[in-house]
Amino acid sequence: MDFNFYNPTRIAFGRNAIEQLDSLVPKDARVLVLLGGASAEKNGTLKKVRAALGSRDVQEFRGIEANPTFETLMEAVTQVRDSRRDFLLAVGGGSVIDGTKFVAAAVNYKGDPWQILETHGAQITTALPFGSVLTLPATGSEMNSGAVITRKETQSKLDFRSELTFPRFSVLDPTTTLSLPPRQVANGIADAFTHVVEQYLTYPAAGAAQDRFSEGLLQELIEIGAKKDLELDDYDVRANLMWIATLALNGLIGVGVPQDWSTHMIGHELTALYGIDHARTLAVLLPANLQVRREAKKEKLLQYADRVWGITMGNESERIDKVIQRTRAFFLNLEIPTRLVDYGLGEEAIEAVIEKLSAHGMTQLGEHQDVTLDVSRQILKAAL
Repeated sequence: MDFNFYNPTRIAFGRNAIEQLDSLVPKDARVLVLLGGASAEKNGTLKKVRAALGSRDVQEFRGIEANPTFETLMEAVTQVRDSRRDFLLAVGGGSVIDGTKFVAAAVNYKGDPWQILETHGAQITTALPFGSVLTLPATGSEMNSGAVITRKETQSKLDFRSELTFPRFSVLDPTTTLSLPPRQVANGIADAFTHVVEQYLTYPAAGAAQDRFSEGLLQELIEIGAKKDLELDDYDVRANLMWIATLALNGLIGVGVPQDWSTHMIGHELTALYGIDHARTLAVLLPANLQVRREAKKEKLLQYADRVWGITMGNESERIDKVIQRTRAFFLNLEIPTRLVDYGLGEEAIEAVIEKLSAHGMTQLGEHQDVTLDVSRQILKAAL
C-alpha cells in the first residue's frame, strides 16, 4: 500500500542520556516539567532532570493521572498561560507524555480545547514545543504524535494526533525503569505486544519488511515476558523492552499495511467506565477479538501461528485455536487476568460499553470497518 512516513523525534538513548537535556532544551526556555506521581522523584530521575536543566527558568506541574484527564490537564494549561511557559518537558510514562501533548496543543487553541479530542486533532494549528524523559516503556508515546485523554465528567476517553504533537526529542535511559514494580513492567509488555498485533494481525498486504519487523518484536516481547522475575535489575532486558515499546508504535511497522485498533477502541471504554488499567483491558479483549474475527483474520492468524509461535502441526482451525490459546497464556504468564469476570464485570458491563461506543461514533472499527456494534458486543461476550 502507498504511504507517507514522517517522524521527526530525536531519540537520546542509554545510560546518562538525561544529561543531554542541557543541549536538547533551548538555553533561554521557560520550562514547565510535567509529572505524574512521586516515582520520578523517588528514583532520582527528577533530580537528574533538574541538574541537567541547570539555571533555566523551570516550574513543575504534578498530578497527571495514569489515565490523564482533561480536567487535570486544563489546570496545567492555565499554569502555562499564567506563567508564560514556552517549552514543556514530560517526565514519566506514556500517560504523562500524552497529557503533555494535549497541553501543548491546548495552550493556544482557539475555542473549547475539548474539540481537540472530538475532532481527533484535525483542528490543531499550533502547539508548544516539548520533549520527554521516558520512565515507563509501554505506550510508544515518546516517538509518535498521538495521545489518549479521558474526561471524567462524561466518562469519555478519546484520542487525537497531529504532526504538530510529535516530541522534539525523547530521552530513553533504561536505568530509570529499574525500580518499576512488576505490575507496571507486565502492563508495559502487554501494551507493546498489543500495539504490534493491531498493526500486524489484519490481512496480507505484501508488507514483507513490516511483517518481519513485527514478528521480531513480538518474539522478543514473548521472551521478555517469559522471564518470571520482572523486578530484577537487568539493564539489558530493560533496555530492549524500552526500545521495543518505542518501535511498536513509532509508525514504522504500520506504514503501508492495514491496521485494526478495535481492541484498543473497545478497551478505552472499559477503562473510562471502570478504571481498569489500559493494558489489562487489552489482555481481556485481544484473545476474544481474535476468536470472534478468526475467519476474517485467517491468513494472518496462520502466519502469526507459524512465524511467531512456531505452531505448524494440525489443520488450519486447530492451529488458529492453538495460537489464540498461546496469546491468552502469554498474558496470564504476566499475571494479567484475561476475563471480564476477573474484574467483577458481567453482562451489564457489555451494554454500558456498547452505549459508549455508539455515543463516540465507534460503530465501524477494524481493518475492514466491519466491527459494528453487534460485533463489538460479540467480542465483549467472548471476553466474559
